[in-house]
Amino acid sequence: MARPPPGPLPLDTRTTSARQSPAGQEPEDVRGNSVAPGDLAGQARQVYANLGRALAAAGARPDQVAKLTIYVVGYESDYLPVIEQARVELFGHHKPADTLIGVARLARPEFLIEVDAIAVK
Repeated sequence: MARPPPGPLPLDTRTTSARQSPAGQEPEDVRGNSVAPGDLAGQARQVYANLGRALAAAGARPDQVAKLTIYVVGYESDYLPVIEQARVELFGHHKPADTLIGVARLARPEFLIEVDAIAVK
């Protein structure tokens, strides 16, 4: 039988939870049509609505989201309140950790925002 290595061990040596990672939620309706071209607020609402549906399909809830990565084309600081308002519509008072990344473009030229999430059930 192998002996454990000397020194401190990682804190999380096993997991008892299931991780869900709804990736690449884009501003599209259920048919794949772009929503609100040129309108960051409209696209942000759609992206978070899509995220809510993806979480539900995976059997997860918004309050189980631990981390968001938000990609925004041409990010400027005055975009943050617009994005935050859409986030609150899905998450309410729950505030997962997040990283906001300004990008030059997304998968389609009309997309202004995309969100990835990590949920732990």
